[in-house]
Amino acid sequence: MLEPGESKPALDEILVDLRRYDQSWFDRGRPGWFVLLWWLVQAIAFPLTPHPVNSLRCSLLRLFGAKIGKGVIIRPTARFTFPWKVEIGDYSWIGDDVVFYSLDQIRIGQHCVVSQKSYLCTGSHDIHDPTFNLITSGITIGNGAWIATDCFIAPGVEIGAYSVIGARSSVFGNIPPQQVCWGTPCRPHYQREIKN
Repeated sequence: MLEPGESKPALDEILVDLRRYDQSWFDRGRPGWFVLLWWLVQAIAFPLTPHPVNSLRCSLLRLFGAKIGKGVIIRPTARFTFPWKVEIGDYSWIGDDVVFYSLDQIRIGQHCVVSQKSYLCTGSHDIHDPTFNLITSGITIGNGAWIATDCFIAPGVEIGAYSVIGARSSVFGNIPPQQVCWGTPCRPHYQREIKN
């Protein structure tokens, strides 16, 4: 809102100055050479491993610091920015083309499914800062949750245990446990009933 006597800035006036962008404070968690080594290993090893060889992909992620439980399935085209900031619980499934943009911690519970083409994003920018400052916040997905295909999970989101996020949803806020949710923005629609 403009103050009295204040004029609206001209469209060609520079309000955002990306030349001043500085993320020198950001801690990747490992030295630069280690990050580059991981990106090289991921670019070559993951796509070349056959679909059923999940144990090799899990071993590579563990070697680079990820906490991966037993019986985890990870497809060859899944991508992890910084695996040392990722934790995946027992018997969870990670689909093709899923992206873990793990600038901050991403924690996936046990028996979870993150379906193909979903994007878990822990980084954004301050739109009010003229230098477009980096902001990071972790993501937590509770046990037994299902993130269906092509979903976007925003920084700082917690998805409750046993919830379902419908296909192509965008999740910008926390989701309570055992809810079936969809939409952009994603909202709960009814309780998930699990038959025994």
